[in-house]
Amino acid sequence: MRATRRLMLLAGLGGLAAPALAQPAWPSGPIRIIVPFPPGGSMDTITRLLQPRIAADLGQSIVIENRPGASGALGTAVAARAQPDGLTFVMVFDSHSVNPSFIPNLGFDPKRDLQPVSLVGSAPMIITTHRARPWTTLGQVIEAARAKPDTITYGSIGVGSLSHLTMSRLQQLAGVTMIHVPYRGGGPMSAAAAAGELDMPVASHAGLGGQVGVTLRPLAQTGAQRSSLFPDLPTVAEAGVPGIDALAWWGMLAPARVPEAIVTRMRDAIVKALQVPEVRDRLTGPMGVEIVGNTPAEFGAFIDRQTETWATVIRENNIRPE
Repeated sequence: MRATRRLMLLAGLGGLAAPALAQPAWPSGPIRIIVPFPPGGSMDTITRLLQPRIAADLGQSIVIENRPGASGALGTAVAARAQPDGLTFVMVFDSHSVNPSFIPNLGFDPKRDLQPVSLVGSAPMIITTHRARPWTTLGQVIEAARAKPDTITYGSIGVGSLSHLTMSRLQQLAGVTMIHVPYRGGGPMSAAAAAGELDMPVASHAGLGGQVGVTLRPLAQTGAQRSSLFPDLPTVAEAGVPGIDALAWWGMLAPARVPEAIVTRMRDAIVKALQVPEVRDRLTGPMGVEIVGNTPAEFGAFIDRQTETWATVIRENNIRPE
């Protein structure tokens, strides 16, 4: 009887272990991280900075795939439709919280088809001017815009981008009108800014490609308070236009049905990569990004708040895709 009971127990344990043994090790192959903007912009730069550290931690190669278009929506849609095997992720930034209200027929549901992994970092946008322009403060630009409406140009990384929406809000609050010049991503805009093709390039410090303090003169930052990374740069409110609070941000998402254990493991790898001194110094130094590395739940709540904020701005300013 004892032998029979022992065999039955072992058989039961074997049955319990079978599903666990059947689970393949993750990652089972190369990981693809989709960057839905062109090479050279802030998202591409940050992803490539994290790539080798995450790959080393996970013990698997990582391939970065640039899929630009529609303010990041095209590449993000590829990730939303990917198999939930944990081998496809997508890096997004602030346009992800704008697109649901801005782009009709998005092609995927951001809440249903994707899940948050971690917010990598955030940063105020910097309103700048080319060093050849005469202005040294944002207040001077606003005065010039009042004197001569629709003569001053400002650049963004695209129609409906955070910089476009922020400048639309600024014009509304200040009672001025300027000319919007959209580009297809941070790389093209940074090149145009350095060449002096714009009066006011507007993007994060990272998105301006290291031109701040070189070819570009900073005028104001768009956060509600001064960033600890730019303590000497006034906010838009300090320049005389209260009511602006806009942060650029970068984070990773996964297809909705990727198992929680895989999402958690990827989030842990991101946090570990952000703790590498070289990565930390590069982000907080020349790129001007404040490191976050929060949990999936915290990142999800952050996206919800951002989506609600920018939906209001889009509606009030009647902003539509071109």
